[in-house]
Amino acid sequence: MTDERPRLLTIGELARRAGLTVRTIRYWSDEGVLHPVTRSDGGYRLYDAESVARLELIRTLRELGLGLDDVRKVLAGERDIASVAAAHVVALDAQIRVLRLNRAVLSTVAQRNSSAEEMALMNRLARQSTAERGRIMDEFAEEMLHGLDTVDPAIQERVRGMSEGLPDDPTPEQADAWMELAELLQDPGFKARMRRAAEYNAADRGPDDQAGRSMWFLKKLVTLAGDAVRAGTDPASPEADGVLRDLLGPDADRAAVLDRLLATMDDKVARYRELLTVLKGSTAQPAHRPEFAWVLAALRAHPAG
Repeated sequence: MTDERPRLLTIGELARRAGLTVRTIRYWSDEGVLHPVTRSDGGYRLYDAESVARLELIRTLRELGLGLDDVRKVLAGERDIASVAAAHVVALDAQIRVLRLNRAVLSTVAQRNSSAEEMALMNRLARQSTAERGRIMDEFAEEMLHGLDTVDPAIQERVRGMSEGLPDDPTPEQADAWMELAELLQDPGFKARMRRAAEYNAADRGPDDQAGRSMWFLKKLVTLAGDAVRAGTDPASPEADGVLRDLLGPDADRAAVLDRLLATMDDKVARYRELLTVLKGSTAQPAHRPEFAWVLAALRAHPAG
């Protein structure tokens, strides 16, 4: 008569079949998540085929990051896998956000060779909430536009809307952009330049000027200067003087235009716009540095129309 009882496995055999170490299986057994079916006459733990399947489930749950207490509850039927998984997803999302921020701070520190004080500042900036980031940007907008009701409404709307659409869960690139932008928004020199640009815009607008006229001028500048750059027109040439006449008109105060452009078209202003684009996840817009540089050179070469 044959013995039809299922063959039992020693802990060593179970370890080989599961691809785990004896130490790991013994630990899980001691923690009450994998019980032996019985013990041998010598007191050794013995397991059956069902133990193999149970062990595979334990390993899967542990590899997904669940703690032994949750594993124990799932195996005991006290909690279903779906609810445990959903709770763990929330915890993982929080960990991922922290890891992204940590990566952004450490990456920036490494690139800038920052001091301990700078690292602490960047760490605080990176961990600010969406509401805190929005408050900083709103305060900057208010400082730029305070008392300047005649600034082009299209520009007012753009500046006051800076904080709209900030991400709740920034990517590493957006976290980097925020740290750089936050520093820029607190730079006294940059703030003075942006305020001066707003004052120029308010002073230049007439009572009948339509909203968006300032943006229209910039588009015209980019178009005409871009054509000149592509054609290889020397900013000091007579042809360049003609481009300026088309852009500004025959009676424009070119010295005043040069002053205004110098106040609004430097690299920091261009970088400010680029950082906002990254932070909001929108399509990057060209900075048109060659076009503005050409106009500045032409204005210096032709100060009078």
